[in-house]
Amino acid sequence: MFEPVVTGRISADIVDQIKTAIRDGRLVPGDQLPPERDLTRQLGVSRVSVRDALRALEAHGLIEVRVGARGGAFVTAPAPRLVGEGIADMLFLASVSAADVTEARMVFELGMLEIACERADDEDIAALEAICDRSAASLAGDGYDVSISTEFHTRLAQCTHNVALTLLAESFKAPLQASLEQARRVDSDMGRRGLDEHRALVDALRDRDAARARTIMAAHLGRTAKRVGSRRPAA
Repeated sequence: MFEPVVTGRISADIVDQIKTAIRDGRLVPGDQLPPERDLTRQLGVSRVSVRDALRALEAHGLIEVRVGARGGAFVTAPAPRLVGEGIADMLFLASVSAADVTEARMVFELGMLEIACERADDEDIAALEAICDRSAASLAGDGYDVSISTEFHTRLAQCTHNVALTLLAESFKAPLQASLEQARRVDSDMGRRGLDEHRALVDALRDRDAARARTIMAAHLGRTAKRVGSRRPAA
């Protein structure tokens, strides 16, 4: 399955080969990688290089290293949290602005609403209502917790019952949270109106009214765009 490593950064080359095998479907979640001694022989490298590569793959959530008699390195699917951390790191290191994040949300969240309205079930509606109730409790207390708003928008994506859309929303949580924190610094009173719109969105989902949901979401995100500095040209 693997080829000897002859040039470049050895552990990085090993990581790339194993990632390629996973992407190509030659390795799937649950498969066990060959033992270290076999990988060392196939790749023509030292055990130290193999262990460095396995540590890197484990850190990215692509393998799980188990100990014991039935231990070894097993292929696994990355957790959304790890994917989200990677995307967040890329966005932050690239100095992506809150305006960019909000603009991306307008494309993504408006686009998914029709599917969400079509597929949302009673459990989805109840979960969104519970999040809204927690937002109301937060507003009645010491202050609005924007992480609850982040949770609402992430849970809304789950209403599509589309694994790809759900994973994308989960991976975008950290940048979304950061953009909402910036919006709150501009408008400390944004929580109440946001909550009202969240509840209105839940009602639209319950009624399977995608057009109404889009109108509410467009206004909701449009106000956030103004708070963080919209990139849209003036009409």
